[in-house]
Amino acid sequence: MNNFIKNRLHSIRYACKGAYLLLKTEASIQTQASIALIATIAGFYYQISPTEWILQILTIALIMSIEGLNTAVEKIADFIHPEHHYKIGFIKDIAAGAVWISAITAIIIGAIIYIPKIF
Repeated sequence: MNNFIKNRLHSIRYACKGAYLLLKTEASIQTQASIALIATIAGFYYQISPTEWILQILTIALIMSIEGLNTAVEKIADFIHPEHHYKIGFIKDIAAGAVWISAITAIIIGAIIYIPKIF
C-alpha cells in the first residue's frame, strides 16, 4: 500500500510540474489563464448561479486541458521531426482544431451565461 500512495504522490508532483511549465512557458496557456481569471471575476460580479459556476469551471478546465494536450502534441511532433513536414503539420493542425472547437464552445457558454446578465 505504501508504494501505491508513494507512486500517486509522485504522479501528482509530475502533474503539478507540468501545469507549472505550461503556465510559465506557453503564451497560449497564459492567455487562457488570463481569460479564465476575467471570467471568474465576472462570475463573482454578476453573481452567477451554482449551475453556471459548474459550467464555467468545466469550460475553463476543458480549454486549458485541451490547450495543454495541443502543446504536448506540438512538442512531440517537433522533437520527432524538427524540419517542416506536411504530415507533422497535419497532426498539429488537428490538435489546434480541437482547441478551436473548445474555444468556440466556451464563447457560446459564456454568451449564454453573461449576455442576459449584462443586458
